[in-house]
Amino acid sequence: MESVTARLVPRFGPQVAAWCVDTPDLIARLASRWGLALGGPLPDGDSSVALRCRWPDGTPAVLKISPERDLMAEQARMLGWFAASGRVPAVLAADEEAGAMVLEEVLPGTLAEDMPAASLPEQWAELLAALHGVAPPPQPTRVLRGRCEESFARVGRRLSEPAIGVRMSATTWDRAIQRCERLLDTEATSVLLHGDLHLGNVLDGGSSRGLMAIDPKACVGDPCFDAVDYVVAGAGLEGVEVRCTRVAAACGLDGDRLHAWSRVIAPFAAIAHLGAGSGEETAIHELLALSR
Repeated sequence: MESVTARLVPRFGPQVAAWCVDTPDLIARLASRWGLALGGPLPDGDSSVALRCRWPDGTPAVLKISPERDLMAEQARMLGWFAASGRVPAVLAADEEAGAMVLEEVLPGTLAEDMPAASLPEQWAELLAALHGVAPPPQPTRVLRGRCEESFARVGRRLSEPAIGVRMSATTWDRAIQRCERLLDTEATSVLLHGDLHLGNVLDGGSSRGLMAIDPKACVGDPCFDAVDYVVAGAGLEGVEVRCTRVAAACGLDGDRLHAWSRVIAPFAAIAHLGAGSGEETAIHELLALSR
């Protein structure tokens, strides 16, 4: 569990170590209760632990647990909202108190970022059409403005990191906030958004299902938002502007508005590169230029 602890501490602090110590027992209890045949661990983000498993009927599945119990319960609900789209994994079981759920495994499960680039815009368009065609839940849900405010507050703290602050000023960050507010103030169309649709949250579901989305942070807002992370990921490759034009055409989105969103999200992507020490200078330079 040492590697898990090291991965989770940056998000939850050193106190998460106690949760990590209890994780093997929690996994064993859940496997016994749900009749899971456990497999190996899956690489996951900075907030959860995931293991391959099999549901009692043999269905390939993933057991996911997190010390952030409310987040897990919320994700299970959000996946339920998008279930009718056929573009998210089914929730097979969930335990809100334990901070756990079992999802069907997406197969073959190749990350979108590792798939052939030529066909992705059209596949992304199909994914967005399916996700955005789902009606928002009857109960009030988050709106995009709140999602953006949370992101700016959380990521903005990283400007104090030397590797980031030396390349990105507070003025640049404030400019991104202002651009975001203008877009939110002029929002004309609202749909139920996945809310975190970057290339690492989209998997290949095979020829019968197409692209599949995982780990939603659902909110209601501008449909361009679910395309912008993919557009910004073009930095250092074909370029953000070229990708923006192609994605907007494929997805039937307003190209000018999608490009404006890319100028909001570019500083986030630049911070991710700088904080990770990726060395992708071509991409970083383009992202910083787009942020000005």
